[in-house]
Amino acid sequence: MDRTPHLLVVDDDREIRTLLSQFLTRHGFRVTGAKDGAEMMRTLDSARVDLIVLDLMMPGEDGLSLCRRLRATPETAQTPVIMLTAMGEETDRIVGLEMGADDYLAKPFSPRELLARIKAVLRRSSGPPVAGGAAGKTLGFEGWTLDLAKRELRSPDGVLVQLSAGEYDLLVAFVEHPQRVLTRDQLLDLARGRSAVPFDRSVDVQVSRLRRKIEPDPADPTMIKTVRGGGYLFTPAVTGG
Repeated sequence: MDRTPHLLVVDDDREIRTLLSQFLTRHGFRVTGAKDGAEMMRTLDSARVDLIVLDLMMPGEDGLSLCRRLRATPETAQTPVIMLTAMGEETDRIVGLEMGADDYLAKPFSPRELLARIKAVLRRSSGPPVAGGAAGKTLGFEGWTLDLAKRELRSPDGVLVQLSAGEYDLLVAFVEHPQRVLTRDQLLDLARGRSAVPFDRSVDVQVSRLRRKIEPDPADPTMIKTVRGGGYLFTPAVTGG
């Protein structure tokens, strides 16, 4: 079986699709192009895709709506997504991350920068070894179970909770460093391998998304607490290993 990573480039600009496909193919990837959401979904129905490069601004259904659909579908909920934003506006980036994108890149961009982002996201999503050689551990907190081998999170009542690659990486960083204040820079290093730009607010967005999935009351979080001027504190005791 061919396990060359398969990338799906979704962009209504034919020239961009062609140039990216050629560039990424030269660097060892299999690449499929799609001009819109309909083509994207047909590809996902017929082939395994390891990562999606998704343009934000497209006619018809835009990238934000498509990303929301991907995250709401169990089969694609954990497929990494890199969002391309035309203007590079912070609002666009934050909204993209809120919809579940794992990373973003502002147009115009260097293909080499995109290549670096793709490699970084694929490394994270493929389940890299975690601190202390914890690969294969099952960790628990407040009745929740995190299986590091399967990259699965189950609620106290046994329900499988879908996490994006970014949310999973952030949760691993927390459970590997419980009851300790972690700054945003530390979380970027632990969860994203410093692939983000300095002062990247994506950590705050991912924390907000993670709280909505594990906190009894996301508006009044008790497990992931904000430390003013410091960062975040994961309060539960973590068991297992």
